Amino acid sequence: MTASTPDKQLLHLVIGGELKSVGKMEFKNLAEIDFIGAFPNYRAAYDAWKSAAQRTVDNAHMRYFILHAHRLLDPETGKQHDA
Repeated sequence: MTASTPDKQLLHLVIGGELKSVGKMEFKNLAEIDFIGAFPNYRAAYDAWKSAAQRTVDNAHMRYFILHAHRLLDPETGKQHDA
């Protein structure tokens, strides 16, 4: 991309919460999911993820994730991608 061309928006979501166990990717309580935010690119999402993860580093059951929402929805067409 050139300096005059804006980067394409690729939506990323950052969420986290306490897991049932360290070895499983299953949240202990879905009502307590920590929604950090929606971000227009991976770099911004990564920075938010890293900040949240560092705040909870002392709790081995807390995990934060970057969800690549742009892989689920096509912003050009508004259509949902097939799973």
